Amino acid sequence: MSEQSGPLLAYEEYEANAVHIGTQNKSKDMQPFISKTTTEGATIHLIDVTKTDERLALAANFINQYDGRDILVVSARQYGQRPARMFAQAIGARHIVGRFIPGTLTNPQLRTFIEPRMIFVTDPQADSQALSEAVKSGLPVVGICDTNNHLRNVDFCIPANNKGRRSLALVYWLLSREVLKSRGDTDNPTWNHHQKIEDWESSF
Repeated sequence: MSEQSGPLLAYEEYEANAVHIGTQNKSKDMQPFISKTTTEGATIHLIDVTKTDERLALAANFINQYDGRDILVVSARQYGQRPARMFAQAIGARHIVGRFIPGTLTNPQLRTFIEPRMIFVTDPQADSQALSEAVKSGLPVVGICDTNNHLRNVDFCIPANNKGRRSLALVYWLLSREVLKSRGDTDNPTWNHHQKIEDWESSF
C-alpha cells in the first residue's frame, strides 16, 4: 500500500459539500472522528474531514482487494441511492438500492439470493437488515458512518454525513475515482461520462 502524499481533495471541498455536518447525537464509537460540537442554535457534532480523507484512501485500497462482482453496495437512504448505484456501476460491483429483501444474503431458497464477499453500506442504521445478514454470513462491512452510528458490526468506517445529498454524492464520487485510479482504469466509461460531482447527486 503506497503512502498518501497529500489529501485526496481540498478540505474546503468536503466542507462546501457538507461532509462534515454530523447529527445532534453522537455515539461513543464515533467520538474519535468528531472535530468539535457547535453550540449556536441546535447542537451539531462536526466530523473531522482530515480523517474522512485519510479513511477514503484506505477504503479504496481495501475495496481493491476484491473483484468488483464480489462487492455489494447497499443504500436504503433516498439521497444515497443514485450515488451508490453509480459507484457500483463504476467499479463493477452489484448494488441494492431502496428496499433490501430479507434473506438476500442468508436464504439460498430466495430468487434474489446472492453471495458477495464484502458489503458496502451507506448508513449502518438505515441499512440494518443488510448489515445484520452480512454479519451472519461473515462478510466484511465497510460503511459511511455519521456521528450517531455505532460501529459494532462495521469493520471499516468512513466518517461522513451519510444523510445529505451533496455529501453522499461527493463521498461516492471520490471513492469511485480513487478505486479506479488504483486499478489504472482511466478509460472507465461510467466514470468518464460522469466526472462532475453534481452528476452523482440524487435529483429528488
